[in-house]
Amino acid sequence: MEATMEEVIETPSIFAGSEISEMENLFRELGKDSLNQEFCQELAATFSSSTCRVGKPAISWEQVQGWFQDKQKDLQASADNCVSRPDSSVVLKGKTSADFSELAFEAKSARDNAWYDVGTFLNYRFLSTGELEARVRFAGFGNSHDEWVNVREGVRERSIPLEASECHKVKERPDYAVYTDAHVLEIQRRLHDIKGCRCIFVVRFDEDKTVEKLPLNKICCRP
Repeated sequence: MEATMEEVIETPSIFAGSEISEMENLFRELGKDSLNQEFCQELAATFSSSTCRVGKPAISWEQVQGWFQDKQKDLQASADNCVSRPDSSVVLKGKTSADFSELAFEAKSARDNAWYDVGTFLNYRFLSTGELEARVRFAGFGNSHDEWVNVREGVRERSIPLEASECHKVKERPDYAVYTDAHVLEIQRRLHDIKGCRCIFVVRFDEDKTVEKLPLNKICCRP
């Protein structure tokens, strides 16, 4: 009896170890900005003219960009597996329900402990504790407001604005605040009119325990 064995061939990397190390550092620093064509062209030219490339084929900018694209995909997959999606609950947002884009996530800013829609996930990193952090650019803000956010504790599905016909979904739950930014203490039900819901919701903010009366367009529901 004869047995056959399939031969496994590993394709060596086109990049030298020092080049990979440099790209790793650049990716951690720049995130998605490392995919810029002009940046990749400059980096490819630098690699191709280095002494470690003597006798080896030159590196093209497409190869450099492809490496960064693969790195981005790998880290995005890791982040998707780590994003926490808590149970449904009522959540308060610091803006009205108008003009919400179809963004999938929101993140908690360390500047004011408020939740903002995520425009882009720029980069990811693992801490020595094993925790995953994402560098986010908040929708409507520039790069000066980019932040590193703990994915498990500070990233979640985007909150959903309520329509006037959905005000009945808001419930009084004074003893439940596990995944909320504010919880409802009292609901002053009122008849709806042509402008929509006229109900008033008395809420207590988790951050400073202050109590306010708010209309429906200031409240979002957790998905």
